[in-house]
Amino acid sequence: MSEKSEDLSRFEGTKSYIATEDLKVAVNAAVTLRRPLLVKGEPGTGKTVLAHEISKAMNAPLIEWNVKSTTKAQQGLYEYDAVARLRDGQLGDERVHDIANYIKKGKLWEAFTSPELPVLLIDEIDKADIEFPNDLLQELDRMSFDVYETRERIAAKDRPIVVITSNNEKELPDAFLRRCFFHYIKFPDHDTMRDIIEVHFPGIQKTLVSKAMEVFYELRDVPGLKKKPSTSELLDWLKLLLNEEMPLEVLQDSNPNSAIPPLHGALLKNEQDVMMFERLAFMARRQT
Repeated sequence: MSEKSEDLSRFEGTKSYIATEDLKVAVNAAVTLRRPLLVKGEPGTGKTVLAHEISKAMNAPLIEWNVKSTTKAQQGLYEYDAVARLRDGQLGDERVHDIANYIKKGKLWEAFTSPELPVLLIDEIDKADIEFPNDLLQELDRMSFDVYETRERIAAKDRPIVVITSNNEKELPDAFLRRCFFHYIKFPDHDTMRDIIEVHFPGIQKTLVSKAMEVFYELRDVPGLKKKPSTSELLDWLKLLLNEEMPLEVLQDSNPNSAIPPLHGALLKNEQDVMMFERLAFMARRQT
């Protein structure tokens, strides 16, 4: 199996995705080494979207494997539907004589046999059982696996570009981590956030952006916040502010330490944080 059959262009971000320099370095290093890129970061920092943008930038097909709490590693390889075969046998269906008719290909199988070098996204790997990453070690290492029912080996001609995301809900095994190139997506600083906003809202009023970002970052800094608002939530909030034609004065009068921001449902996502802000607003009114 060749490690690299063709020269791939370097990832520099896309028109719709602002990539920081350290993220570009991480992506290109993982592609060069052909090791899975393990991406962590706060929810809403663009981990999942990154795989989509790598796919676009490198003109490669994207194969998505969305992991759930019930997902097993075997499902990424293949699944054998013995029940369907038994039923067809009872009904006298001719398909029953070829066991391959009851083999369902998994996402790793699709990636290994793709005619074009693909980007394989294994999304939110930490949602699954702790044994899930361990069960994938050999397949990700060898880029091959055996289908015992048909006695065939499925092997990748070229290693796909693998992007694995994690929200840090569970610790991943050391043996798995050793096989990955790791990158933590830091929360965007003010300059990066302005660039992100400009991509999504070209020509947006700079005064509105400055004030909205001021409120947003002050809100994130409030101690005791259960869930800090993310980049995607800031973009949703800005979209609502623009749609509602919210006067700038409303934002200028807002202070996260004294009042809840307008349309706060886009930013605050649980009752504990809303109640805390209401208490802060009440205390501020009493002081004045």
